[in-house]
Amino acid sequence: MKLTRILKAKAAMALVAVFGVVATSLPAVADDLIADIQKRGTLKVGMSTFVPWAMRDKQGGLIGFEIDVATKLAADMGVEVEFVPTAWSGIIPSLLAKKFDVIIGGMSITAQRNLTVNFTTPYAHSGQMMAANTKLAGNYTTIADYNQASVTIACRRGATPCKAAQKLFPKSTLRQFDDDAQAFQEVVNGNAHAMISSAPKPRFWSEAYPNEVFVAFDGENLTRGNEGFALRKGDSDALNFFSNWIVVNTSSGWLKERHDFWFKNRSGWKDMVKLEQ
Repeated sequence: MKLTRILKAKAAMALVAVFGVVATSLPAVADDLIADIQKRGTLKVGMSTFVPWAMRDKQGGLIGFEIDVATKLAADMGVEVEFVPTAWSGIIPSLLAKKFDVIIGGMSITAQRNLTVNFTTPYAHSGQMMAANTKLAGNYTTIADYNQASVTIACRRGATPCKAAQKLFPKSTLRQFDDDAQAFQEVVNGNAHAMISSAPKPRFWSEAYPNEVFVAFDGENLTRGNEGFALRKGDSDALNFFSNWIVVNTSSGWLKERHDFWFKNRSGWKDMVKLEQ
């Protein structure tokens, strides 16, 4: 027993020397997620409706880039897919509470989020775009024009656009909403000068309201993003599997083909959905 304690103590000191942490601070070994999914026969995917990542069609079904990605991922695993719609502000806590297996929802990889969840290699690269009210901001052309206390910028609570707004326009008044539709409606109604969201949604919104709204900065993205699947920490095999699935489907061109279909323009799907979601 004494020898065992000595060996454990030496192992702990080795971990401190190599990693700068004590053994008790290391994450517990996670369940075997891939085995659990295969045994269950279902891949549970956390997502939030977000044009054109995931949307409801006119019959109430889910369509969009994320839906295509998750559906193919499940098929390649030989299981069914089950989508778990979740409010964006609570989607990471829901993942940690094991309400689903993985977040596939256009989640940008950030250092802060990575402290809580593991991210796969990126499977998409988007960015933030701004839609602005024509009457309120029609003559605004620079970052400085929007970076004023008198300017109100709307965004979706808990999402990357709000962080981009705080960084790029620290002097502006920030109004946060539970979904993009509410944020954009503030711009249409003239209650906010602009709203920030992931491209290309502001462009789609502007096309739907050409007299009230325009795309700021001539349609240039404010930021460039990297989106990955989010997983609970501690399961390196699951992270390896999902990342390699992305590598394979990037190399084959499948991810680009699906991304282009949903993001380049709405011609292939605009009649299938209501944009106001």
